[in-house]
Amino acid sequence: MKQYTPMIQQYLKVKAEYQDAFLFFRLGDFYEMFFEDATKASQLLEITLTSRDGGSTEKIPMCGVPYHAAAGYIEQLIDLGHKVAICEQTEDPKQAKGVVRREVVQLITPGTVMEGKGLQDKENNYLAALFAFSNETYGLAASDLSTGENKVTSLSSLDEVMNELATLQVKEVVIQANLDSTIQHQLRERLAVTLSIEEGNSEQEAFIPLMQNVNQSELRQVVSLLFSYLHRTQKRSLDHLQPVEHYNVYQFMRIDQYSKRNLELTETIRSKGKKGSLLWLLDETMTAMGGRLLKQWIDRPLIQQDQIERRLTMVQTLISSFFERQELREQLKEVYDLERLAGRVAFGNVNGRDLVQLKKSLQQIPLLKQILSQINNQEISELTNNIDPCEELTDLLERALVDHPPLTIKEGGMIQEGFHAELDTYRDASRNGKTWIANLEREEKERTGIKSLKIGYNRIFGYYIEITKANLNALDDSRYERKQTLANCERFITPELKEKEAMILQANEKMVELEYALFLELRESVKEYIPRLQQLSHLVSELDVLQCFATVSEMRHYVRPILTKGRELVLKDGRHPVVEKVMDSQEYVPNDCEMNAEREMLLITGPNMSGKSTYMRQVALTAILAQIGCFVPAAKAELPIFDQVFTRIGAADDLISGQSTFMVEMLEAKNAITHATNQSLILFDEIGRGTSTYDGMALAQAIIEYIHDKIGAKTLFSTHYHELTVLEEELAQLKNVHVQAVEQNGRVVFLHKIKEGAADKSYGIHVAELAELPKELIKRANEILKGLEEKGQQQESHTKNQQVKEEQVAVEVEKEAAQLSFFQEKVAVSPEPTSKDSKIIEELRKFDLLEMTPLDAMNALYALQKKVKK
Repeated sequence: MKQYTPMIQQYLKVKAEYQDAFLFFRLGDFYEMFFEDATKASQLLEITLTSRDGGSTEKIPMCGVPYHAAAGYIEQLIDLGHKVAICEQTEDPKQAKGVVRREVVQLITPGTVMEGKGLQDKENNYLAALFAFSNETYGLAASDLSTGENKVTSLSSLDEVMNELATLQVKEVVIQANLDSTIQHQLRERLAVTLSIEEGNSEQEAFIPLMQNVNQSELRQVVSLLFSYLHRTQKRSLDHLQPVEHYNVYQFMRIDQYSKRNLELTETIRSKGKKGSLLWLLDETMTAMGGRLLKQWIDRPLIQQDQIERRLTMVQTLISSFFERQELREQLKEVYDLERLAGRVAFGNVNGRDLVQLKKSLQQIPLLKQILSQINNQEISELTNNIDPCEELTDLLERALVDHPPLTIKEGGMIQEGFHAELDTYRDASRNGKTWIANLEREEKERTGIKSLKIGYNRIFGYYIEITKANLNALDDSRYERKQTLANCERFITPELKEKEAMILQANEKMVELEYALFLELRESVKEYIPRLQQLSHLVSELDVLQCFATVSEMRHYVRPILTKGRELVLKDGRHPVVEKVMDSQEYVPNDCEMNAEREMLLITGPNMSGKSTYMRQVALTAILAQIGCFVPAAKAELPIFDQVFTRIGAADDLISGQSTFMVEMLEAKNAITHATNQSLILFDEIGRGTSTYDGMALAQAIIEYIHDKIGAKTLFSTHYHELTVLEEELAQLKNVHVQAVEQNGRVVFLHKIKEGAADKSYGIHVAELAELPKELIKRANEILKGLEEKGQQQESHTKNQQVKEEQVAVEVEKEAAQLSFFQEKVAVSPEPTSKDSKIIEELRKFDLLEMTPLDAMNALYALQKKVKK
């Protein structure tokens, strides 16, 4: 350290505490980075890498970004999964002795972003903490710092941990250093999360009120680990953190990450975007917080019938109340993100415009209550009664803030006139002073006769009278004292101007200082309302999602599902909600689906592209829609409540884990078979196609039989193995259905209609023709198919003949075996044999016919016969 300058020594001391982060070290108007940070950052941010003398023999690598543009660069690093430590001057340079004191004031990480492009309006940004307990269970806590939400759960396997982290879309996980390295590797590779080490997990006094709902000591440990990390890295008020919610994943319909991907609930498989997903279809929310709650509801459908019915009833009421719902949507448009505004207030980075947004949002609440009061529904009335408009806060903000405050909070112009008497005095002095200066300029022009004379101001010289050099000869006034000489003009001051300048500048300075102090007081006052604002945001969010369901259901002609306690599943004219919307003006072909205690499994056959996968998915999506409390796309829907949904649809390699398509297929099948119950829904599409025909067919049949006999889950199983359709005769609860297709002029026409029974052929070459493969190739494929079919028929005929011959031989063998058995019984009761036959008879007695095959018996009899003939 001694070889470096004091400033570089200071940098290295701070950097030693934040080795896993880029250190943005404030020097004047720039954030500078040195050594390895500079080398890496220059590449990642595409900024110039320079160097500077730091006291050593070699120059130190250096790069930097302007402090006023730093936010964009920080966002880039965070998006790449890095951390950024902000190191600011914490001492007035005028009072510093030696190097100005600097400290890290905040650590920004992927899980602690509070503002910027990295924070999506309609998505939570969860930071998680993971703790592995000795009994092979895991504690998982999650916090969205931007909204203050906190939750914790206990999980019984690493797969459950991975699934929950994927559901929450966690970007950063806090762990202790001694967490098993294999788990750390899987977290990094499978989920691509940033790992952060935190050793402190003791319950600090500030955390205790937040853990009032957490009674298990183990779960309190993981929550303390999470809060310790937040406290250490954020270094500021976290008053907006809400009490921790203890939840159990078994309280909701469980859908593993593979099934969510296959069903495209919140993002599409191909583009990883929202468009084309169920979330995209449903999102008619008008507020950011409503959008976040909608995603949470899709991720966690309900399994308690009374809770589902409550939502469905409110949706039905809102559908009936068309005009009130339209008014509601218009008012919700004006409500900003109350949750994140409350978070910014607590965090201390709220500005005047944020508080104006809060004010405008609160002004809508009485109007919302008035609209809701016109709707006659008990559940909605209860919700309405709990809405707190925070009228005192609305009044305070209306009196305190101007309608269009500046972006910064240190330049004044935020506080209303009449709010604070002293501030009004300073404003009056400043305003009158400026009027006096304007009058002085006019008077001086008249007195001197110099029309181009003007009075100006700058921060260095204050106020001055400026006269061009061409007019200096006309100036004859002893009051004018030269202040500055420029190339084209001279600047002067007069005693009167000096006196007024002191008064104006003092008033301006005091006015800005007082406005800033008043704003900080206002912010502290708003802090006291944070719990009420968060409660209000929860109710407004729920209301927003319910009106969203009502809007979509009415727009797309959905019906209220009937939830049954038995095994019946009846869908009349069911549709795939997303495909129907994408098709838009094209007519969607609806389909029925009927399942019950005698019809638990549907084996679906039919050509590719005919709609088998769409049919399967629409059943699952209909069940999920029903259990989140939305109406469903059908003419009629009766559904049981499913505890889990499993899907194995589509082909995908897991290259990171080194697993082939077939291995992924088997792992997903294993996940379903291992965890499904008779209350679950399973969708299996083309299981077994990733291996040889006979292997695949054998696996597919074994899986069908296992689910049918051992699990009893509602199952839709599509296949190209037509040989499996004979299972309908062997398995009582399995029924064949197929997607109808016809040939017209040598081309296949898909009718997309589900019919009873098995498909007669696969139409594979027809589909290839539709894909416009070369005509020569299609012709050759048809020739090969014809040859294979003829060969197959010959083989089938040969096989039948062979079977007949084998059956005849078997009959003869059985006759011989019976004769041998007869002789053996005869010998057993006959008199003592003569010496001539004793050896043969003894050999006959030793035969164990129960252990011999018919062929063995025939061969043995033949051998004995030869001996007798000798």
